[in-house]
Amino acid sequence: MNDLTYATETAPPPEMDSAKIAKIVTRNVNVYYGDKQALIDVNLDIYEHEVTALIGPSGCGKSTYLRCLNRMNDVIDICRVTGDILLDGQDVYTSDLDVVQLRAQVGMVFQKPNPFPKSIYDNVAYGPRIHGLAQGRAELDTIVQQSLERAGLWKEVQDRLDEPGTGLSGGQQQRLCIARAIAVNPEVILMDEPCSALDPIATARIEELIDELRENYTIVIVTHSMQQAARVSQRTAFFHLGELVEVGETEHIFTNPSDSRTQGYITGRFG
Repeated sequence: MNDLTYATETAPPPEMDSAKIAKIVTRNVNVYYGDKQALIDVNLDIYEHEVTALIGPSGCGKSTYLRCLNRMNDVIDICRVTGDILLDGQDVYTSDLDVVQLRAQVGMVFQKPNPFPKSIYDNVAYGPRIHGLAQGRAELDTIVQQSLERAGLWKEVQDRLDEPGTGLSGGQQQRLCIARAIAVNPEVILMDEPCSALDPIATARIEELIDELRENYTIVIVTHSMQQAARVSQRTAFFHLGELVEVGETEHIFTNPSDSRTQGYITGRFG
């Protein structure tokens, strides 16, 4: 991959604000699993301090795209990625890049809550410890508290930090995983259907949290729920059969899509 500098997407829709800053730029991204091509020439900008929702039918490539952004696809032996993925103008696929550091900078929250089999405290403290972000216990305590506060969980767990994280409810576990992700000072948070395993009340709490977090982070969320995409995102990208069909302001995508495939998916004619 080349170390290239790009402007905004080619022919951006008229509702785009040219003053926005692209945190992540992806150009001509193709992904292959063996002989099967999962993504085809994807060009997409992710803007700072916005929530970008990736929508589309199952198997359309949205999670594959998400996993490219912090090289999670590296763990799949048969996966091959081509094209350019730039974070703050730097190619994330250069051979000398520290992937561990990249994944701290671009954190991820998965579909199913996956707290470590450790205490609530140690779940959040794990990343700061391995990255050397705290000089002592007092500083670590502060990071843990601030992370839990930002994840909207501190008041619920402050008196039981030594209890196992796996003992929390599903919604609390997911907020714990969000606290764990932000404890290492990421700039981007990737969320792969973070509410699909949660009840409506827990889902509403996570959605409120996403809206709060975008003040400090750039967020990309894969969701199977178009209602959720409409509620939490500022931009929406529609994927179909490995292609990025359309991207734009969320309101524009949902009320006046440019492509008939987008219209068909949103109105429930397929998907």
